[in-house]
Amino acid sequence: MDTPTRTPNTASSRLEIEPGYQSGFANEFATEALPGALPEGRNSPQRAAYGLYAEQLSGTAFTAPRGHNRRSWLYRIRPAAVHMPFTQLPSDRLVANFAEVPPTPPNQLRWDALPMPTAPTDFVDGWLTMAGNGSAEGMNGCAIHLYAANRSMKDRFFYSADGELLIVPQEGRLHIATEMGQLDVEPFEIAVIPRGVRFAVSLPDGTARGYICENFGALLRLPDLGPIGSNGLANPRDFLTPHAAYEDREGDFELVAKMNGNLWRADIGHSPRDVVAWHGNYAPYKYDLRRFNTIGSISFDHPDPSIFLVLQSQSDTPGVDTIDFVIFPPRWLAAEDTFRPPWFHRNVASEFMGLVHGVYDAKAEGFVPGGASLHNCMSGHGPDADTFEKASHSDTSTPKKVGDTMAFMFETRTLIKPTRFALETAQLQAHYYECWQGLKKHFNPEQR
Repeated sequence: MDTPTRTPNTASSRLEIEPGYQSGFANEFATEALPGALPEGRNSPQRAAYGLYAEQLSGTAFTAPRGHNRRSWLYRIRPAAVHMPFTQLPSDRLVANFAEVPPTPPNQLRWDALPMPTAPTDFVDGWLTMAGNGSAEGMNGCAIHLYAANRSMKDRFFYSADGELLIVPQEGRLHIATEMGQLDVEPFEIAVIPRGVRFAVSLPDGTARGYICENFGALLRLPDLGPIGSNGLANPRDFLTPHAAYEDREGDFELVAKMNGNLWRADIGHSPRDVVAWHGNYAPYKYDLRRFNTIGSISFDHPDPSIFLVLQSQSDTPGVDTIDFVIFPPRWLAAEDTFRPPWFHRNVASEFMGLVHGVYDAKAEGFVPGGASLHNCMSGHGPDADTFEKASHSDTSTPKKVGDTMAFMFETRTLIKPTRFALETAQLQAHYYECWQGLKKHFNPEQR
């Protein structure tokens, strides 16, 4: 049983904070499940309270600037080193080096949702790599996975040494029990599990499906707001990190590690969820996308999609990210004498889109919840023919609400390479290109 949580972080006791969580993005948190389990004024005392072991978990280089440095100190029943040797698990569903995938076509690509598995499949076994760039080995780029599962992880735990995991549920809730506390995540929410953090996923609804962006590069952060000012987009207070919650269980358990795209397993004689207390700023968190403060035009023209940016992974080039996580939530459209849906465009960046719920306002048909699309560098795309015709003749003298929807985009500065599975699966829509073939010629040199 998890021991009731106690924490010296008084900010987490505010009524608007969901019970069991601490509020803020990458805060210096401090939480303990037993009173006095956290040492005072130091990190590694000669003898830690309750016979615990002190262990540092570092998500950045030791010498990273203070503003970018992420690390936490864990006080646990056994160190993470206590397990048997790893042996490789066979898996042909994951990719971590995108130099080895087939040539990337310049076609616009779109997929139907993955079917739910028929055989018993847990969260880890339900992963499938769709696309990505860079490599886990080079610690640059990302892998984009889909997951579909119908069984909770039982006495089985997982961590990725390749990157942090941005999880976007589309169907079914996830209970993510990490070594640093527990996250309950539902569709319209996201979870981020840092590189190296061990966890298990159970399925309260019996089945679950969604998307994962595995970030190999710099840690995700909130974007600067620039001319927007000091408020707007995702507010730091709405990011929730769990309190410490441990279990002291012994038995036959399995620890699965993902390293350089391969899966490895080790026997472990205890639950790795044995962290009694921890403090630091490297920890799992969740965020409710419905709390995003959408910014938009109140005069004319459709703004760039960068105004919908939730999280970013920065590159070495200022203003150019390796990953942008962008959402398209319910919002009001007020621009007058303006083509209100996203315009036709070709982009130096590459865009992988998913749909959590409803209908995307630039595509009348074919883009379904659980599905995905990929528009790579300089591949022309935009609204389909039906959407264009309706938007070109709609009344823009009054505002219109785009409601009952939630779409998102993983955007990167480099080519997103689809895997062999993505190019050959039956879920690939062979006739996606047809949605633009109905666009008519309206040109008339005699009429302005």
